[in-house]
Amino acid sequence: MLPLITRDELKSAIEAGTVTVVDTMPADYYEREHLPGAVNIPGFPYEEAARLTDELAPARLPDRSAATVVYCANVPCRNSELVGARLVELGYRDVRKYREGIEDWVAGGLPTETGPA
Repeated sequence: MLPLITRDELKSAIEAGTVTVVDTMPADYYEREHLPGAVNIPGFPYEEAARLTDELAPARLPDRSAATVVYCANVPCRNSELVGARLVELGYRDVRKYREGIEDWVAGGLPTETGPA
C-alpha cells in the first residue's frame, strides 16, 4: 500500500509547486475534470494499468526522484493504487496516494481544470 497524503497537504504541495500530480482516471474523465496541473496515466481498465504506466510514465514523469501523488475518483477506486504501485516498481522513489480522490477535492470546494492530457 502506498503512503497517503491528505487533501490539505496536497493542496499546499500543489500551491508550492513541490509535487507532480497524476490523475489515474481514463482519458475522457481526465479531460472533463482533473486536479490543477495533473498529468494523466490511466489505471483503467485494470488489466492495462501496468502497460499504460510503462508507456506513459517516462514522458509524463521524467524525474523518478520527484514527489509524486496519484489519485482517482474516490476511496473504492483502484486505479491510483495500481498506477502508484507500478511507478514504485519502475523506480519512482517518492510516490504517495490521495486516497479520497477528486470527489473529496471537489467536495472541499477546491479548483479543478479541464482539457486533454
